[in-house]
Amino acid sequence: MKDSEFVMDVRRWAFDVCSISATTVPPAALFRRSLLAWYRKNRRDLPWRRTRDPYAILVSELMLQQTQVAAVIPYYREWMRRFPDFATLAAASEREVLHAWQGLGYYARARNLRAAAQIVMEKHSGSFPRSADAIRALPGLGRYTANAVATFAFNESLPIVEANIARLLARILDLQIPIDISAGRDALWTCADALIPNRGAGTFNSALMDLGALVCGPRPKCGACPVKRFCRANDPSTLPIKKARQPIKRCTEHHSFEIRGRHVLLEQSRDRWRGMWMLPRLAAPPALRQPMHVSEFPFTNHRITLAIFPQESEPRKRTPTQRWFPIGALDSLPLPTPHRRALNQVLTATTQNAS
Repeated sequence: MKDSEFVMDVRRWAFDVCSISATTVPPAALFRRSLLAWYRKNRRDLPWRRTRDPYAILVSELMLQQTQVAAVIPYYREWMRRFPDFATLAAASEREVLHAWQGLGYYARARNLRAAAQIVMEKHSGSFPRSADAIRALPGLGRYTANAVATFAFNESLPIVEANIARLLARILDLQIPIDISAGRDALWTCADALIPNRGAGTFNSALMDLGALVCGPRPKCGACPVKRFCRANDPSTLPIKKARQPIKRCTEHHSFEIRGRHVLLEQSRDRWRGMWMLPRLAAPPALRQPMHVSEFPFTNHRITLAIFPQESEPRKRTPTQRWFPIGALDSLPLPTPHRRALNQVLTATTQNAS
């Protein structure tokens, strides 16, 4: 598509959003009645729904970003055991926090959560702010997260739009524009705001999420949908529309495996996995040497090949970010999952070869 054609499409989409009116959004009272009747019989029993503690709800909301519910539950329970409140988390080291988060990915969420806890303790005397605007002032918290905490912890009458709700509302509206451009996002938030009740917003928002997750999923179960009479989509399975994905970029990262007795050399990352430990980087693969380990992992729109080479015969000069760790201490360190998996495999192979 040419730039001029894309600009024309954006203008057309913006015009279409402006045409969304009260006649497009379903009748709020009837919609809520049908949805809540279904929810009372089909709601998911999730651990963070058993509390009004804003800390616990904030933890769950950040963990659920980019992560499936089933994967989050064990992490959430262990996190709440280890860091039960803002005070405990604020006092924890970054190393402890990243170690507890490892496996969930997107580690900026963990750093932002710890920073938010420190601000709550230092600037709010340990009391979490109640208004969505004040919550949004905390690091890494956008409109959705702020509204979610405000509605689930304090029952504020605020709309939320996450992946499940976005898919559901796009089909209800028969939204024929991408939901990941400004015009599409605005349309979804406008619809969500029009439907939100003055009381019981937390229950209503949970019902929307559960309907999107259990019925109006990627493969919609329209026959079981309690609000299908309000749905304007002719073919719900084709919605929502999203912008074309960026092509996957492939790259190879080279690292070294260096062992001395029962110690392994690691390097502290300063970029993608800031604060975590990984195998030392190599600027280029060693000449005429084959890697001892090769694996692949995804990262955003990249597919990365991890190639690990055995240590050189002549030890390299150690950098300030590198440190020797006892093999027995590796489990207590925060390591990115691809590096932990590779390191475990290399250590196992090394042990077997030595025996």
